[in-house]
Amino acid sequence: MLRLCTPLARVWSTSSRLAILPTSQRLYSAPPPEKIEVFIDDKRVLVDPGTTILQACAMVGVEIPRFCYHDRLSIAGNCRMCLVEVDKVPKPQAACAMPVMKGWKIKTNSEMSKKAREGVMEFLLMNHPLDCPICDQGGECDLQDQSMAFGSDRSRFVDNKFSGKRAVEDKNIGPLVKTIMTRCIHCTRCVRFGNEVAGTSDLGTTGRGGDMQIGTYVEKMFKSELSGNVIDLCPVGALTSKPYAFTSRPWETRKTESVDVLDAVGSNIVVSTRTGEVMRILPRLHEDINEEWISDKTRFAYDGLKRQRLTTPMVKNDQGLLEPCSWEDALVNVADAISNVNSNEIGAIAGGLVDAEALIALKDLLNKMGSESLCTEEVFPMDGAGTDLRSNYLLNTRIAGVEEADLVLLVGTNPRYEAPLFNARLRKSWMHNELEIAVVGAPVDLSYTYEHLGDSASVVQQLASGKHPFSKKLAAAKRPMVVVGSGALQREDGSALLAAVTNIAQSARSASQVKDGDRKSVV
Repeated sequence: MLRLCTPLARVWSTSSRLAILPTSQRLYSAPPPEKIEVFIDDKRVLVDPGTTILQACAMVGVEIPRFCYHDRLSIAGNCRMCLVEVDKVPKPQAACAMPVMKGWKIKTNSEMSKKAREGVMEFLLMNHPLDCPICDQGGECDLQDQSMAFGSDRSRFVDNKFSGKRAVEDKNIGPLVKTIMTRCIHCTRCVRFGNEVAGTSDLGTTGRGGDMQIGTYVEKMFKSELSGNVIDLCPVGALTSKPYAFTSRPWETRKTESVDVLDAVGSNIVVSTRTGEVMRILPRLHEDINEEWISDKTRFAYDGLKRQRLTTPMVKNDQGLLEPCSWEDALVNVADAISNVNSNEIGAIAGGLVDAEALIALKDLLNKMGSESLCTEEVFPMDGAGTDLRSNYLLNTRIAGVEEADLVLLVGTNPRYEAPLFNARLRKSWMHNELEIAVVGAPVDLSYTYEHLGDSASVVQQLASGKHPFSKKLAAAKRPMVVVGSGALQREDGSALLAAVTNIAQSARSASQVKDGDRKSVV
């Protein structure tokens, strides 16, 4: 191998930046990076180069307090709560932002570390109001927990008894997120979430030092379909849920794990109930589906469960009036009614919130009884749709598979509002993997840039026949993905559109040699 100090090596290194050879054409494969040995509280651990002190401590089960750091956001390093002592380094280091070096000896519970944490906590509490009894974050507040675990039992600030604590005016950012900005500790999690995940730069910081504030500068709404996630991100009570305000405490509620049915993503959620009443809905971690985010529709739609809703099955009595009954009585009545009629007189109507698996099970039940009368609120073309094949109605690329795609074609859909978390995955891949996205349909704001191919059905036909200029990119893609919106299939020419999109997916599959399904997904 050429040494980098030779002139020829410099030419090679410069040209390699301009044109990187494909993996199959490289002359050699680089070996995996050598592990780095570090010591956390005298425990030996091997980590990859670039691993931060905080990540290395997590590998051996050592908890480092933090407010601003979050696994899915960029590193800010501005709360200084994660300070630790490093051997032969004169000052404590921020564990979230400092990469480890070979042979480092890190002490997380030394006198220097404890003193640094107590000092940071003392500064945080200097201006933080004593709102805990009336704060909705009470019981699940990071500031409460860490002040008990890592803070001091007294404060040296006495002058604020005379001058008063700092007060900040509350911001009105919409009907969903309640702001009490005097409690804000400037961790900037909400700002980074808006910029990086949601794609809206509405929140930001103004001022410096004691005059620093987080807000929208000019009063306006936090316009995002994922805005409720800043409630979970906020480590204190500065951002809380407006509909949930002053309704219950976390220790009063019973938590039930469930799955959201309000969009096609199927986000994992936790339903908090008290005496049978839904109090709030929180996200549940699932890396392959929703990570740890949920959409605002998922989070705040529970108020519809309290108004004009059927909670028990009902059967008509002798007078023809509906009256409540048990599930056993309802199912017996249904079985009797089905057995006493001809198959061509049986029909079923499914609502818009039913999942695809339940719809197929209902269709199989009707087919077994000799009926084809299944009606849904959403109208789909049935000719050639292949609904009897499970692979034809699944998102066969998986939601997490979006991050592996190198080209995505969106046909007749606005994923930002139809499936916000799917759109968040697209934005994530667009930011980090240089994903190329094209749209056939109305031009909309998707929080990322894309190539707009047109808004007519003829564009899809041209793509299917290979006559469109974008067909070359589609054929050259290694892992293409085609996403079709349900609205496109409800047109009069929905069957023709479906057939054209199927041709596009099959052509892309054969060109890219993709093995997992035909890379066609319906949202």
